[in-house]
Amino acid sequence: MKQLIQRIDHWQRKRIVVIGDFMLDQYVYGDAERLSPDAPVPVLRVDREEHAPGGASNVCMDLAALRCAVTCIGVTGDDMAARMLRDKLAEAGCDTAGLVADDSRRTTVKRSYIGLAQHRHPQKMFRVDVEDSAALDDATIGRVLEQVQAALAQADVLCIEDYNKGVLAGGIAERVIELANQASVPILVDPAAISDYTRYRGATAITPNRTEAEKATGRATDDPASVRAMATELLNKLELEAVVLTLDRHGALLSQRGAEPMRVPTEARNVYDVTGAGDMVLAMLAAARANGADWLESVQLANVAAGLEVERFGVVPIALDEVHFALLQRHHHELGKVRTLDQLVPEIAAYRKQGKKIAFTNGCFDILHAGHIQVLQGARDTADMLILAVNTDVSISAQKGPQRPIVSQDQRIALLAALQCVDYIILFGDGSGGEGDTPIPLLKEIKPDVLVKGGTYKHDEVVGWEVVESYGGKVTTIAPVQGLSTTNIVERIRAQAD
Repeated sequence: MKQLIQRIDHWQRKRIVVIGDFMLDQYVYGDAERLSPDAPVPVLRVDREEHAPGGASNVCMDLAALRCAVTCIGVTGDDMAARMLRDKLAEAGCDTAGLVADDSRRTTVKRSYIGLAQHRHPQKMFRVDVEDSAALDDATIGRVLEQVQAALAQADVLCIEDYNKGVLAGGIAERVIELANQASVPILVDPAAISDYTRYRGATAITPNRTEAEKATGRATDDPASVRAMATELLNKLELEAVVLTLDRHGALLSQRGAEPMRVPTEARNVYDVTGAGDMVLAMLAAARANGADWLESVQLANVAAGLEVERFGVVPIALDEVHFALLQRHHHELGKVRTLDQLVPEIAAYRKQGKKIAFTNGCFDILHAGHIQVLQGARDTADMLILAVNTDVSISAQKGPQRPIVSQDQRIALLAALQCVDYIILFGDGSGGEGDTPIPLLKEIKPDVLVKGGTYKHDEVVGWEVVESYGGKVTTIAPVQGLSTTNIVERIRAQAD
């Protein structure tokens, strides 16, 4: 998984175009603690209402949370719901100029009524849909295709989010795919729950779930072999590059042209609400592919993002930082503790956005002893994570003479990395005797919350205190173990040798 973390570390803001059925989700919350006296139905005492982009607009919100530039193309009514939807998308940074207003249609609104027992444990009671899925007229189709043609000129990936509400019916999907192929823009499709997938022929990839794939192929997913056969059929029939068949808790099946289908497992999660998981898969696949990830990496990232999505109630966009943090937590042991500065800064940023407090200390640690352990454990107690900066061999030689260090930097790092209180290790010191031989350059980039130094230093003797306090950080010292230092140990060894 190291390559996934590195992929996010080098993430770029790519332009993704989303065309599909744009909707507004409305959530009506209230307490549902009694039954109606005149019918055997629960009574919902409304407490509040919330609105959020849904359908294709939820994919746009997901992409914005994944740091993508997003262009929205679709059809809405000319009504209050459309204006609310545009405002929500614009607030997230999405370009809504491609949303065509048709005053003969109603904007699709999905109104969910959600009851809370004892003011918690939200449960969807039922849903009311307000929609118009009639075919678009020729004038509206022309306006939509004009928006597609203009947007493709700067697009890295095109996403088609089809809910079969009319925007992609009647040959529109086929024409959009043709235009994207002419512009050499990859096309990812989240298909509708329909039996005929002909409209998606020529796309780059599709992302059906188990139920959608069964309906489209007439096959049952009774066993792994039938799942593979289903994906292969879609791959060949629709002339695709890849099929990503999502399988709930079993992850996904990736079928690529010229390769054997493979199942990509996911981590078990506490499933709270599956709403929006498919949208999140499409968004992450598009963002990852635009950032140069191969299909396997893209599906692995999509699994992580969708897993985070189902842990939330309702449709909640998962930020790229959350995916980054989840990967770091899950695979920290695989990566080890040693980092370069370029590697460390984005990882620390991910932890900090989760509210983690960062401590920093530095030293030579030439011969590891109990005094070092006391300082390191004390430093770790000041925060949630400890970064340990270790002097390089050349730095120690410049400071203490050519006979030092006694233990090489690789061996020192190996010993220090075995300590549970140390979360990250980074080397520093160029041997110049100047600022490059101090932790100051690291402190300026990492900006720890706490700078810890072991020894009898006064506050203004701690190297880097000005840097840390300039942004509101704190400086603390930990008293040493009396009479115990590397220098004393070396002197005793030499005395005994003499």
